Amino acid sequence: MKSKNQVIDPDVILIGSGIMSATLGAMLKELNPALSIQLYEMTEEFGKEASNGWHNAGTGHAGLCELSYTPDYGSDGEVDVSKAFEIFHQFEHSKQFWSYAARTGMIDKVEEFINPVPHLSFVYGQKQVDFLKSRFTQMQKHHFFEGMTYTEDREQIREWAPLLLEGRDHTPLALTKMERGTDINYGILSAKLIEWLGQQEGCGYATSHRITNLTKDGAGWKVEVKDLISKQTLTTKAKFVFIGAGGGSLPLLQKSGVRESKGFGGFPIGGQWLICDKPEIVNKHLAKVYGLSPGAAPTMAVPHLDTRIIDGKKSILFGPYAAWTTKFLHVEGKLTDLLGSIRTDNIASLIKVGLHNIPLVRYLIQQGTQSMKTRMKELKAFFPDARGEDWRLIDAGIRVQAIKKEDGDAGIVHFGTEVLTTEDLSLSSLLGASPGASVSTNIILEVIKRCFADSLVTPEGHARMKAMVPSYDEDLTQPEMAARQRELSEEAFKTLNCIR
Repeated sequence: MKSKNQVIDPDVILIGSGIMSATLGAMLKELNPALSIQLYEMTEEFGKEASNGWHNAGTGHAGLCELSYTPDYGSDGEVDVSKAFEIFHQFEHSKQFWSYAARTGMIDKVEEFINPVPHLSFVYGQKQVDFLKSRFTQMQKHHFFEGMTYTEDREQIREWAPLLLEGRDHTPLALTKMERGTDINYGILSAKLIEWLGQQEGCGYATSHRITNLTKDGAGWKVEVKDLISKQTLTTKAKFVFIGAGGGSLPLLQKSGVRESKGFGGFPIGGQWLICDKPEIVNKHLAKVYGLSPGAAPTMAVPHLDTRIIDGKKSILFGPYAAWTTKFLHVEGKLTDLLGSIRTDNIASLIKVGLHNIPLVRYLIQQGTQSMKTRMKELKAFFPDARGEDWRLIDAGIRVQAIKKEDGDAGIVHFGTEVLTTEDLSLSSLLGASPGASVSTNIILEVIKRCFADSLVTPEGHARMKAMVPSYDEDLTQPEMAARQRELSEEAFKTLNCIR
């Protein structure tokens, strides 16, 4: 168990130790040093669920290579790339805050959580090649993506990603490349921010502590916390509670009884990776290579062949393979989680959405039961010479997709993270799955703008936020902001040691 300066009756209680809670805690303390903040985590370590290095792709999602952000053609007959602009802009906020944290000593040894890895989009077959070329043409028009390059030349492809050509036939191929991509261990970053928070006056954290109940108490909240080591339960109060518990957020919201949570349900999707650690293969590949989503696959299961650097060791990851699960958490979840989340206020939404997503449910069950031979067939679409004996299967994390009444006939899986906040601004919670960790700073900025607006309107508060995220109140998507965006991005990459 980790515990430091445990604070009873703080101003703010953070539930969960992933990147969302860690970011909110660090930003709030810098914005208003007078705040007292206490974080609780039910596992023994920080960031062991969705933020864990092996439980997500570790991609610095900026719309550089993820074809699922640009899936459709627009009315002009060209690929619609507007979502990629939005994601890029949001990721800029994360880079700026992490850069600030590195410069000011909030975090150290940045190479432990972020490393430069080029981002590539890969397609095969003439139809896919035409799609990628249109996407590239549209993206290169914007200053966010002016460094993107495109090729159909096999020798160029061999230079960028040699594994893609080993054993390849003469099917048309194409790649786009953005040199300034990143590989990120969000679990390590979360731990660094939380350790810093625990050293600040009036702040503390405790692992192996489970929140068992939330009850409205006047303008704030009464929170029951069980120490999983001593088995004792304590009651503490806070003016504001943030639920950043990943898949555990929905059950806690339901316990709180807040009106805003009524009608919300959750649909969990599990995942698995194929991992290769053999140096003779790993050393040939330095890239995150994203492809197109196959058939009924959810957007979070878009295949990619990635360089990963975790705990200083380089590996190659392929997947994710989606899987059927009824658990809401990977480490602490139970098979009864999905059933236990069903309420009279959300059952109709869950049934209706479920009936319109039978192909997805069938796909998830098929994915979870497929053989290694079948998994290798998918890998061979990227790396034709891959051999089964060089790869091993591991479980990835679990993402709980938020389902709400207005989803109606829509698909279960959609982009975006729901920020649910009570009318009195005393509680906020994160629901949803993608793009999540990469745009954590942007998401947390929205929470702060809404729930801690008083701290932002003062000259001192505004200056503190501008120091942390210089562009938080600027729109870098506008053409006249191109120079400003390049300046901020250059500074962030330099501080984070990600300039190649």
